[in-house]
Amino acid sequence: MADDLAALVLWLRDLDDAAVAVSGGVDSMTLAVVAHRTRHAATTMFHAVSPAVPPEATDRVRRYARREGWDLQVFDAGEFGDANYLSNPVNRCFHCKTHLYGAIADRTSATLLSGTNIDDLGDFRPGLAAARTFDVRHPLVEVGIDKAAIRAISSDLGLRDVAELPAAPCLASRVETGIAIVPADLTAINRVERALRELLSPEVVRCRLRADRIAVELDEATLATLSETGRHEVHKVVRAAWGDGDRHVSLAPYRRGSAFLRSRAEV
Repeated sequence: MADDLAALVLWLRDLDDAAVAVSGGVDSMTLAVVAHRTRHAATTMFHAVSPAVPPEATDRVRRYARREGWDLQVFDAGEFGDANYLSNPVNRCFHCKTHLYGAIADRTSATLLSGTNIDDLGDFRPGLAAARTFDVRHPLVEVGIDKAAIRAISSDLGLRDVAELPAAPCLASRVETGIAIVPADLTAINRVERALRELLSPEVVRCRLRADRIAVELDEATLATLSETGRHEVHKVVRAAWGDGDRHVSLAPYRRGSAFLRSRAEV
């Protein structure tokens, strides 16, 4: 961890003013803390709020801003006014990140930084194309830091709550491609995931909105040990979140990015 952190600090010191896009997840939160502790007044944090951002993520960003003394700007990037985003095409993230980085660029001339890490490069990430449009730089990628190293850095810096955060892409990522993005659905998805974390303590939980059902995905260990009573509770949580007693619910093992495809593994 010491070598990774030292390399990141050296990278950050070479910048002039910096603007960090902070989502509230472990990657961008860790980058923001290191950037501010390295650069202090030369770094500004930007956090976008929308129905796709869990309120607890915004609360975390605000809490750390107070604790660390960040210069924080919270704003609405405006993607929910864009029909291209709301229609949820396969490159939805491109439209989202275009609004995000465009809104930050309108507010600052500083170099834009993201929390993208080297593990992200193997995924389908249309948002990276939007980043190139705005000359966004990815310090964790340029230094060669992966997710495990980010968690180690975060833990060693005393950010225990951040280091232990589960991976949590935006709530819109739970909606199957081609199904319109609706704020009420995103609120229900977040309610389900929060309730199931409290109820089951799973390693991973995703609530996916599909054309014909709500698919709850759990890590294989949790799914394998889930009793009939537990399955009933999952169904009850989902139907309560949507207020729809007839909503069809299925359980499936977690698959990364499975909102892009309809799963054949649901049970």
